[in-house]
Amino acid sequence: MTDHERHPGVPVTIVMPTYNEAANLPRMAELVLGLPLDGLHLKIVDDSSPDGTGRIAEELAEKYNADGVRRMSVLHRTEKDGLGRAYVAGMSAALAEGAAYVVQMDADGSHPVEAVPRMLGTAVASGVGLVVGSRYVEGGSLDEDWGRHRVLLSRFANRYARTVLGTKIRDITAGFNLWSAQTLRDVDLATLDSAGYSFQVELKFKAVRAGHSAVEIPIRFEERTEGVSKMNFATQLESAVVPLRLRLRHRRG
Repeated sequence: MTDHERHPGVPVTIVMPTYNEAANLPRMAELVLGLPLDGLHLKIVDDSSPDGTGRIAEELAEKYNADGVRRMSVLHRTEKDGLGRAYVAGMSAALAEGAAYVVQMDADGSHPVEAVPRMLGTAVASGVGLVVGSRYVEGGSLDEDWGRHRVLLSRFANRYARTVLGTKIRDITAGFNLWSAQTLRDVDLATLDSAGYSFQVELKFKAVRAGHSAVEIPIRFEERTEGVSKMNFATQLESAVVPLRLRLRHRRG
């Protein structure tokens, strides 16, 4: 019996931020909405992409909602102020709409869509508040097209954040995560400070601090085939500073 057969109709929203992902979005929407999960909804959070991603998202939503079932929606933001801010907006909307679980997923195809039912099954069966699609547990892997420099940087970033924060989550920087609604409410998304990629670290740290357990399942992380990465020096700098800031606040608390 598969995960989706055991847990039909669980309201799950996949929140997918986009910025200039016009080349990737149609395929990603097809893969996500093709998953055999009742109650699945795809929410695109577009930061006014100049390549027309927002328009394409609206056209896709019209297509997939044609049967009268609201399977896809688009949240348009007027400013590009970071991945973390986009996720807070999308997750907050998903909670307001009644999602029992919220999944974070990149729009570039790097996260394996087929892993979502397994993540949901793990969360429902175990009762944990967070399931991490992990590159760094046994069975996890990175695309061979990643250069040695990027692999070393990614592994260092994880080890650095884990050491500073004292967490056991091996892939604390992972961007492919499934959260229970209660976990996100307990964290209080409005209180998160991180604007960029370090949002991933801050949210996990605060969830564990709030008493929620995490389970990591192995995934293969693929290199994007279209478009360019949004990582820049500013986001890398924030990723270095945020764990230290969280640690200091924790000590003071």
